[in-house]
Amino acid sequence: MEADAAVSSGPPSSQDLAAIQDEEVLNKMLDKAVDFEERRMLRAALRELLKSKRDKREKDRGSRQEDLRQQGLNQRGPPGLFPGVGRGSTKQQPSQCSPPSTCLYLYYSDTSARSPTATAPNTKSVKQMLLDWCRAKTEPYEGVNIKNFSSSWSDGIAFCALVHRFFPEAFEYSTLNPNKRRDNFELAFTTAEKLANCPPLLDVDDLLRMAEPDWKCVYTYIQEFYRCLVEKGLVKTKKRP
Repeated sequence: MEADAAVSSGPPSSQDLAAIQDEEVLNKMLDKAVDFEERRMLRAALRELLKSKRDKREKDRGSRQEDLRQQGLNQRGPPGLFPGVGRGSTKQQPSQCSPPSTCLYLYYSDTSARSPTATAPNTKSVKQMLLDWCRAKTEPYEGVNIKNFSSSWSDGIAFCALVHRFFPEAFEYSTLNPNKRRDNFELAFTTAEKLANCPPLLDVDDLLRMAEPDWKCVYTYIQEFYRCLVEKGLVKTKKRP
């Protein structure tokens, strides 16, 4: 009811937006807004809300870390419990990319990805549309800058942001750490599977072996995620990008 009331009311002021502490409310307002200035204000408000939550989590995490140090317990804690603690990085990233990924796109019926020469004009158009959609949906999220279907997704944060955009109550985005790639990939894919019925077409171990994901893997997965959102009525258009 609170979200519907906020969405249906008149154009909000910056003070009104600053008072909203619910990401879902801001997301709904952003979906319905058509005025450029109103959308700009909404995106700014959402960025500030996410930043304030992240800052609060970082402050709380720092306090907990200091308490553990004082109690002499940090050496017995699980590795990687806090960002910046050396014990978190138990594996070194390879200096070079591993061989091509064996992710499930090889077995997924995506002829546009497998036969670029046969459908090059349409594939390029569809690919760009999907990339623009991802960029628009994740624009308010700090730490996300989607430029392609490869390096932009390498730390898992972009996947989490895209999933969080449609399921803001599923997890706290501000707590995510870009250095914890496995955690980010697993969180995004598990949440998408549970709430959007999106099959986990990407293999986390494959993604971790490469400095940058295979773009065809990411492209195919995002296509499937979009299709699942359409089926659940969370994306307005029925036209698949």
